[in-house]
Amino acid sequence: MVRSPITVSKFRNSFFGWWLVWAALHGLLIYNYGFTYQIAAADSIITNVLLLAASWMVSNILRFYMPEKDRKWYILFLSLILSLMVTSAGKWLLGLAFWNFPYETYRQFLSSSFCIRLCIAFLLIGCMTIICVLWYSQEEEEENRQRKEDAERLSREAELYKLRQQLQPHFLFNSLNSISALISTDPEKARKMIYQLSDFLRATLKKEEDQWVKMEEELQSLELYLDIEKVRFGHRLSTVIEKDESCLQMHIPPMLLQPVMENAIKFGLYDTTEEVIISMFVSKENDYLKVVVNNPFDLETSAPRRGTGFGLSSVKRRLYLLFTRNDLLQTQALDHIFTTTIRIPQLV
Repeated sequence: MVRSPITVSKFRNSFFGWWLVWAALHGLLIYNYGFTYQIAAADSIITNVLLLAASWMVSNILRFYMPEKDRKWYILFLSLILSLMVTSAGKWLLGLAFWNFPYETYRQFLSSSFCIRLCIAFLLIGCMTIICVLWYSQEEEEENRQRKEDAERLSREAELYKLRQQLQPHFLFNSLNSISALISTDPEKARKMIYQLSDFLRATLKKEEDQWVKMEEELQSLELYLDIEKVRFGHRLSTVIEKDESCLQMHIPPMLLQPVMENAIKFGLYDTTEEVIISMFVSKENDYLKVVVNNPFDLETSAPRRGTGFGLSSVKRRLYLLFTRNDLLQTQALDHIFTTTIRIPQLV
């Protein structure tokens, strides 16, 4: 069970410390009425042991049975019944303890103080009951909150996993189709592409369970991906990656850059047979890792004018699930250049 910020041991120590103080005051009060310290000690010990037992009973009852909001009267009724039982039992035990001694004055005091003892017992047990209700209610709220957070976390992880898995078949099918086409025209290039695809998939599987990777590792995987794409598109595809060396040890969600580059290649090479340069710039901006990807595109023929595509939408969704922010991926189309900017908060 999830505990509240005040630990059980601290609460228990405070509770017993306070009760010892009260028992001492109880004995001192009886002693000031003119009775001997033996009578005062016996009165305090017997009365407070019974009150402790009643408080322990209340604590255990409320631990396993918390009344509904419309049945809170149950708590008042329970406190009153226990107070009456404790006071009556205390009077009987104290009277029995001093029955054979000439303490008639104390026995008269015991009878005349019954109502006051009942009120004090009701006050103490009632306070204990209220503390237990607040304690267990806080525990239940904390447990429900933790359960809700765990459910949301599992849901986010499942969606993140689904998004990452959706990217692989698309790229894999394209690569296999290219390999199939190269087998008859250029077997050596097809063989090379198979090796590159194998290395890329192996690297991807190693990162499957990682929540974060270093930028250096992400760039290595990206280079494997780009090598495969360069085999597919030949002279039409050129890439430039400029990086600040201080960014290599910063962290990024794994396989986040592949769909961005895939989107840039897809729309950068759309409806053209000329060489296209896709550029990437990696830098540090305050506490963010900043990645900027540029690709050329034609406003009249390129698909980005109809949306950002599944690749960028999946990246944006992953960033939202990880950071609960929608402003970490920005796109801009200016002068036939489509720019994608990603900012990764450095939380690790």
